[in-house]
Amino acid sequence: MKIIQTKFLTFEQKQSLFELWNAEYPERIGYKNLSEFENYLEGLLEIKHYLLVDDLNQIFGWAFTFIREDEDWFGIIINSKIQGKKFGTLLLDELKRNTSVLNGWATDHQNDVKRNKEAYLSPLEFYTKNGFIVDQTIRMENEKISAIKIRWEKGIAG
Repeated sequence: MKIIQTKFLTFEQKQSLFELWNAEYPERIGYKNLSEFENYLEGLLEIKHYLLVDDLNQIFGWAFTFIREDEDWFGIIINSKIQGKKFGTLLLDELKRNTSVLNGWATDHQNDVKRNKEAYLSPLEFYTKNGFIVDQTIRMENEKISAIKIRWEKGIAG
C-alpha cells in the first residue's frame, strides 16, 4: 500500500470514494448518488486528498483535509477489510506531517449502522491512541450525525 496525495480527483477516484464513503460510514450520512457526493466535495475549501492505494491503484483508504471557519479539518475512511492493520495510523501520520492542527468529528456511541446493516463502531479509541484530544464541550447533533469534536495539535498531543 502507498499514499498518493492530490488536490484533484479523477472520475474513477470520485466513484471509488463515493462507494467507500457509503460502505464504511453510517448509513444516515451516506450519499444517494455521485453528483450529491461531488457537491459535498466541491463545497470544501482548500481540500487535499490522501489516497491509500494498492499496487493496482485500487483505493482502500482515504483521508482529506480542508478549511472550515478558519480551522484545519479532516476526514478519514478505511475499507473495513484492512481496518486494524495500522493503515489508518499511516494516513493520519501523513496528515500530521503536512499540518500543525487537525479538527474532526467522531461518533462516541454505537447507535449507528452502516448501509450493510452492520454496526458502525465509534472510532474514538483509534483517535485517542493517535494523539487526538476529545473536546467534551463541543458536539454536533442533527438528523444525520451525533458526534463529538476531536483535535490534534503538533507538539501538544501525539
